[in-house]
Amino acid sequence: MTPQHDSNSRRAGSKFRHLPLSTSGPLECALRGTMLLNHAYFNKGSAFSAQERRDFQLSGLLPQSIQTLEQQVQRAYEQYLARPDDLAKNTFLTSMKEQNEVLYFKLLLDHLEEMFSIVYTPTEGEAIQNYSRLFRRPQGLFLNIHDVDRVHHDLSLWGTPDDIDYIVVTDGEEILGIGDQGCGGILISIAKLVLMTLCAGIHPNRVLPVVLDCGTDNETLLNDPLYLGLREKRVRGEKYDEFVTTFVKSVRELYPKAYIHFEDFGFNNARRLLESWRHEIPCFNDDVQGTGCVTLAAILAGMHVSRQKLGDVRTVVFGGGTAGVGIADRVRDAVAAERGVSKEDAAKHIWLIDKPGLLTSQVKGISEAQKPYVRPEDWTGKKTDLLSVVREVKPNVLIGTSTVPRAFTEEVVREMASHVDRPIILPLSNPTKLHEAVPADLLSWTSGKALVATGSPFKPVKGPWGPDDSEVEIEIAECNNSVVFPGIGLGGVLCRAKSVTDEMLVAAVHGVSELAPALENDRAPLLPGVDVVREVSVRVARKVIQAAIEEGMATQEGIPKDEKDLDEWIMEQMWNPVYRPLKYVEAHSASRQAKGELRVVGSLTGRR
Repeated sequence: MTPQHDSNSRRAGSKFRHLPLSTSGPLECALRGTMLLNHAYFNKGSAFSAQERRDFQLSGLLPQSIQTLEQQVQRAYEQYLARPDDLAKNTFLTSMKEQNEVLYFKLLLDHLEEMFSIVYTPTEGEAIQNYSRLFRRPQGLFLNIHDVDRVHHDLSLWGTPDDIDYIVVTDGEEILGIGDQGCGGILISIAKLVLMTLCAGIHPNRVLPVVLDCGTDNETLLNDPLYLGLREKRVRGEKYDEFVTTFVKSVRELYPKAYIHFEDFGFNNARRLLESWRHEIPCFNDDVQGTGCVTLAAILAGMHVSRQKLGDVRTVVFGGGTAGVGIADRVRDAVAAERGVSKEDAAKHIWLIDKPGLLTSQVKGISEAQKPYVRPEDWTGKKTDLLSVVREVKPNVLIGTSTVPRAFTEEVVREMASHVDRPIILPLSNPTKLHEAVPADLLSWTSGKALVATGSPFKPVKGPWGPDDSEVEIEIAECNNSVVFPGIGLGGVLCRAKSVTDEMLVAAVHGVSELAPALENDRAPLLPGVDVVREVSVRVARKVIQAAIEEGMATQEGIPKDEKDLDEWIMEQMWNPVYRPLKYVEAHSASRQAKGELRVVGSLTGRR
């Protein structure tokens, strides 16, 4: 039984019910009547008990039948299925979230594999592209680069120093492989926070989605009369840096315990901003670090199946942007740790290909992030295209982050497979139409021997690859960051980490790879699926917390040392989509949460 399904029985006698983030026992509430029904965090709709209907003055506001959460989920699922397309389903779920958060998250958890692509990639990308046209009501915090003096004030409206645990912030420049989406990027911040609650139990009323509106270079948006953001070209340079610095410093002053998650910043800013702040504050960039972590976990599982050591890896990364370099960094650091060599020597195991071809010392315009992977003069005169590099390097790992569709051709894949018995091939570009290859082709071209993980979900592939050419079905792992970044964030929040170190990230990678189904069956996926994502998040959080303690990065007191106790301590503080009994308290003696003043993204009340 996984942690997301046994919360009630597990918590009945928990020794950690005294913790501030504990989710055991009744929930105090000072709201009544329509104010209660209009608050997404407290609302139960038709599931309010008879006693609650009397205590909270709801008797005449609800139909007489008292239903269970499970009945509500059944009705909501039927309504969901009636929507004509994926975007309509996404919009329906957004509306549900604004009305009843428990029902929303319970519906998602019960149908997680089916709905994951609706609330995140690829459907969320379509919703972001249509943000200004689908707009109904504001959600999250919108900060204007021309109003830097208001940043501190606008942030302060979201609570007191103890009210915010997790912030996702974007400037909307490079969203989900679809590029600059301006202020519509607020939806990626919201979507990431949905995943933080769904996958790791971060409390949904203790989070803050933010978009830094710096303008947009997207001509379609600039020419759209309905576009809601700043209608001007992106502001860059010193003014941009001052804006971001003001934001980060204001967060640290107002919400000193908050963890900052940078999301979908452009290539020139993502790594630069992360490196500027990562040693000073608890922060994380999913594109730079999360993608690298989950990809490394898949590689470790693939190496286990192919009976190779990480120190023997020869990795070609096709796509030298934020994600590609982030993956290269994680592989380099892991090789350095395993072999006990310098990062410079470990980088020699990686060949990075970008638009000009293989990055060599003769290529101009190489970024600081790419420099560790530049090949020396010995490549002079050699071809630097993907096929030529594969022939020369004979890689055992091939990774795609290029957004170049079908770049992994049959010739490239067969060339790789001619040198490696079990090639690890990871076409990770999103959305699906931008994949470097599809699993069916990769398996067909390698007689079923390729170890494949993809950036988007694919159905299992059947083929004559079993004993005596019998037909077998091979499940395809989705190299989805959601199996790693939620657990990293949960661990960072619960131990109140000073920063997120490389050692903590390595610990997270091992937490994921230890649960890979492929470790037991080489036809199984290289990564655990979203169906067990909460179990994975607990393991990752435990590993992160243990690493943080060892490095002196954990500031929270009373963290258990015993692993079993630590897991219980973690799970006790994970929010679950269950209806807790409501206990009425008078407003004058109520906490801010009881009065509905902790912001729920999309809640109809609590607006200042």
